[in-house]
Amino acid sequence: MKKIYILTAIFFAIGISGCKKDFLSQEVNPNLPSVSSPQNALSAAENATAGIITGGNYSYLGVWLGQVCPSGNYVPSSTLETYNFTNASFQVFNTIYLNLANYNALIASAPSTGSLAYFNAIANIMSVYDYEELVDNYNNVPYSQALNSNAYLFPAYDDASGIYDSLLAKLDAAITTAGATGAINPGSSDIVFGGNMTSWIKFANTLKLRLAIRQWTKLTSKQAALKADLATTAALGYLDDQTFATANPGYTASDANGGQQSPFYLNFGYTAAGAETGGHAYYRANKYEVNMLSSTNDPRLNYIFAAGASAGTTINGLVLGSDATNPSNATAGTFGPGILISPSMPAVLLSGSEACFLLAEGVLDGIVAGTTASAPTPTTVVGAQYYYEHGINASFTALGVPAAVASAQAYYAQATANVGWNFSNSSFAAEQQAIIVQKYIALSHYGWFEIYNEYRRTGYPNNMPRSTAPGALGTGPVPNRIFYPSTEFTNNTANVPAGIDVFNSKIFWAK
Repeated sequence: MKKIYILTAIFFAIGISGCKKDFLSQEVNPNLPSVSSPQNALSAAENATAGIITGGNYSYLGVWLGQVCPSGNYVPSSTLETYNFTNASFQVFNTIYLNLANYNALIASAPSTGSLAYFNAIANIMSVYDYEELVDNYNNVPYSQALNSNAYLFPAYDDASGIYDSLLAKLDAAITTAGATGAINPGSSDIVFGGNMTSWIKFANTLKLRLAIRQWTKLTSKQAALKADLATTAALGYLDDQTFATANPGYTASDANGGQQSPFYLNFGYTAAGAETGGHAYYRANKYEVNMLSSTNDPRLNYIFAAGASAGTTINGLVLGSDATNPSNATAGTFGPGILISPSMPAVLLSGSEACFLLAEGVLDGIVAGTTASAPTPTTVVGAQYYYEHGINASFTALGVPAAVASAQAYYAQATANVGWNFSNSSFAAEQQAIIVQKYIALSHYGWFEIYNEYRRTGYPNNMPRSTAPGALGTGPVPNRIFYPSTEFTNNTANVPAGIDVFNSKIFWAK
């Protein structure tokens, strides 16, 4: 891998906060640069992305959003429970830019025309994935001057909405490149789709849809342009419950140190010796989601969560801030068998459920046209209901619920708000709420950051609990954002935005 400079001259090799080092880590000694083939560079960069999104960086959001809770066995964390955090807390800024630098190096070494064009397309699509994550965390970030320290030692911060516009254009270009002929297929070096460029095009198209939906309601002046742009590639298709984006370079439990396990399992599962990892022992089921699932007769409850060792079959949830009354680990619910599948399970980048729920909302918004999809079950329905129900089907299937589709059909046949479509379609707001609530359930644990984005965008679920800890800051249940990292205030002082209020400073698309 060639020597890479990231943003400023003073960035050092950075580990993923809260995560263990994995076996495709790209941390290198900058004084001993090496040259990597496009194949190795692609695998390592994709694996690093998977680690960032699923490896534990966003566990604090799982706590705030009512899915997990710090165990009663541990000393309370005021950072988590009172929302009293600093610019050193919850940081992914440097980690994502390090990942972007590797995609950028791959783009530089693999032109968009010629034999390495497919590598170029994939690297561009994944860089969009990373930049969207940065904007959704921080709003304005370095973009046009980023990753070029030879010209810009102290890169400017670009307008977040403008970055989204550029990302859409980058995806359009990548789709064109991915559809070219005559290039070398990445094959197994692509740990996401195995070199299937049709799937990469669908992934890029789904990212376009996500970028459009994210800003659709807030930026009405852009709606016509967004709809027109999506129409240019709509015929190429989207991810769905049959084709979705996961990464797996060959995760395994065979490594005695556990470093080759899937990133989520590595942080929240068990060691190679069978002991609980720190993340597994620290996080337990949150009473909010346990109650949500049990109150709607949702069979996914016993796959998203499992009963504590001394609780029989009862899944007990904890309340954030109620440390004195929270049960111990022996009786508190924990991660379920549909979540901790195995050390070799793939890392989810964009699930089939998420793709279907994006399509359901896209139809509601009029961004994409409703179509008659061809699937054996349930009976094909044109439009938002089809995608909504297939999003639930995909969730049941991914969690390993027995007779998944039949169980899902019985579940959403209930005349219950945010469950049965025919009971939830009295208005656009009711339909959107049902979609987002089901997305909240389907993305349990793997998708904490995306759940956070959807909550900030829509306000759903609309009864999110607030920490009961004394002295909790703010007026709402969840802060609107995190701070820029301290390294930016030290090293890029003139450009980093000042005066951020984590409760009142919002991402440009937020409600």
